[in-house]
Amino acid sequence: MDTPDKQKKKSQPPQKPRLIDTKWVGTIMPVSFALSVGMSYVSNEALNSAGTALSFVVLFFFIALGIVFDMIGIAAASGTEREFHSMAAHKVRGAREAVWMLRNAEKVSSICNDVVGDICGIISGATGALIAANLAAGRSGVMTVVISLLVTGMISALTIGGKAAGKGVAMAFSSKVLALCGRLLSVLPFSFDAKK
Repeated sequence: MDTPDKQKKKSQPPQKPRLIDTKWVGTIMPVSFALSVGMSYVSNEALNSAGTALSFVVLFFFIALGIVFDMIGIAAASGTEREFHSMAAHKVRGAREAVWMLRNAEKVSSICNDVVGDICGIISGATGALIAANLAAGRSGVMTVVISLLVTGMISALTIGGKAAGKGVAMAFSSKVLALCGRLLSVLPFSFDAKK
């Protein structure tokens, strides 16, 4: 015969998963702030005494960084664990970290696509504005507008085109992308528990 406690447990409806993970939101906000401040500081220091050529190097670096992290986020969201289980059993370096990325795909995608991707977009825009100001110095008002529009269009085209190409590659070769990321994560001084 069932006890009252057992009957109470049976009568309780299954709990729905929370739509918003408040703990994760509370964690990612300060992390985003710290990353944004750090990356902005690095870019500002690089641009302070930089000429136009070096400013373009900084611009292309942050565009490429945004594309690469977008690919990592897509690979984590579209990959499967199956191929990494045997690798982890044979203690292949990076396999356990790849499984961790797949099991935490929502958080990995949030960090890579949203946090790093958005920060890179903001810094690219600021760098583009500086480049446009340098190129337009001493020119007429019409030329200033034209240069500004061309630089903005170039940044948008490279970012959107690069991410569009990167998404296809990341989905087609998600296991290779994750294996490479796993190997890079494996050198860090802390371990990733694949069960989490």
